[in-house]
Amino acid sequence: MATDRTAWINLTVEKALDPQLPICDPHHHLWDLPQSRYLLDELLQDLSGGHNVVSTVFVECVSMYRKSGPPELRPIGETEFVQGIAAQSASGQYGSTAAAEGIVSFADLTLGSGVKPVLEAHMAASQNRFRGIRHATSWHASPDIRNAHTKPIEKLMFDAKFREGFACLGKLGLSFDAWMYHCQLMDLADLARAFPDTTIILDHVGGPLGVGPYTGKRQEVFEEWKRGIAAVAACPNVVVKLGGLTMTMCGFDWHRQEKPPTSAELAAVNGPYYLYCIEKFGVNRCMFESNFPVDKASCSYTVLWNSFKRMTQDFSASERAALFYGTAARAYRLQENPLG
Repeated sequence: MATDRTAWINLTVEKALDPQLPICDPHHHLWDLPQSRYLLDELLQDLSGGHNVVSTVFVECVSMYRKSGPPELRPIGETEFVQGIAAQSASGQYGSTAAAEGIVSFADLTLGSGVKPVLEAHMAASQNRFRGIRHATSWHASPDIRNAHTKPIEKLMFDAKFREGFACLGKLGLSFDAWMYHCQLMDLADLARAFPDTTIILDHVGGPLGVGPYTGKRQEVFEEWKRGIAAVAACPNVVVKLGGLTMTMCGFDWHRQEKPPTSAELAAVNGPYYLYCIEKFGVNRCMFESNFPVDKASCSYTVLWNSFKRMTQDFSASERAALFYGTAARAYRLQENPLG
């Protein structure tokens, strides 16, 4: 993050609430770009605010692809890169957090059945951590809304080749991370019904938009989003990540304020979305996530997780255990008991 942005983030500082509560952060990125570096040191710096982050899951972000070779196999470089960082973390020299205990990479499902050797190459590159892939399908007709880095076509989740490739995931015991916008949730429900034996993990509560044509239409979007979430929640093979609402595309404009929001402010605004998901999916199919460093545009890591803890302060110990650790560990086949 740029120095001036870091100074802004540090204008709102909080102590970690419930610091003993075990957390699996099931969604963060790692990259080394000319304008931004976020590697193990930067991740651990964000984690140093006092929350008990036991483990994390890396999710693809077009990081360190191979520079040559067959195009479909170049994303294997990302798995190799993160496997190295995970091994670095596992040495124990950097603290007790198991960073990137799970790895979610990219494979092009539009290859159809031809994606199988790509998936197998990911599995070979990380025999102990690779858990599945994300092929982002987020698409919108408006030029004011950025489509995914995968350059998806409209209605990609209905594409015959995409579904042929998707069928390979379940056969190999791999999961699918779904990233889309709220107006595509019904498409995901159809995909989930077509593949009931494949675990689908919905990222960022389905991406409710608040920019472009959705500016100033928050309630209208909320109602459409709720209908989509209810349809997806009816599919028992889908679990959902509670997070991502501090991305700028959601339109809350936290990043434009004089200082970052407090955890109480975030809980008040984001709570209705996350609590609705918990109502529809149940705690055993919901997991809180950071989506760092993307969501760092709006707040610090410590403040973000404090907001999650605030909105669940009246939940039982077992419910919180599921939301903060258990669901993520189960969905990504990690160590389910954080104590041993």
